[in-house]
Amino acid sequence: MEPRISIVTLGTADLGAACTFWEAMGLERKAKSTPSMAFFQLNGLVLGLYPFDKLAKDCHLPGGQPAGATTIAYNARSEADADAILAQAVAAGATLHVPAHKAFWGGYSGYFLDPDGHPWEVAYNPFFPLNDDGTVTLPD
Repeated sequence: MEPRISIVTLGTADLGAACTFWEAMGLERKAKSTPSMAFFQLNGLVLGLYPFDKLAKDCHLPGGQPAGATTIAYNARSEADADAILAQAVAAGATLHVPAHKAFWGGYSGYFLDPDGHPWEVAYNPFFPLNDDGTVTLPD
């Protein structure tokens, strides 16, 4: 297996509302989207949105909302950038879950919950510097 993740798909209760949220966050829905699934291009990764019930059926999981302890992280370029991204998410309809603060691990971090309750960490991590294109390359 090659070391990569290609697509992260999030379950959603309301595909239209989820698309509106991510578009307000600056993402563009791509043409390969369908009426029941949306795709957004990120740096080298695709974010997919799919209704909870269809995702559960596809994964052969019981219930309408797959359970799991997953956090998705967005690395910011600075503490001020992290604050701005959290504010943008709240303005777009997210819930501020944990205000940004100095984190125990030496960075700066906060969380928002997207409209479907997925936790997103927004962090400035001085130990994982961002490349010019926004990607992260872990130091040796």
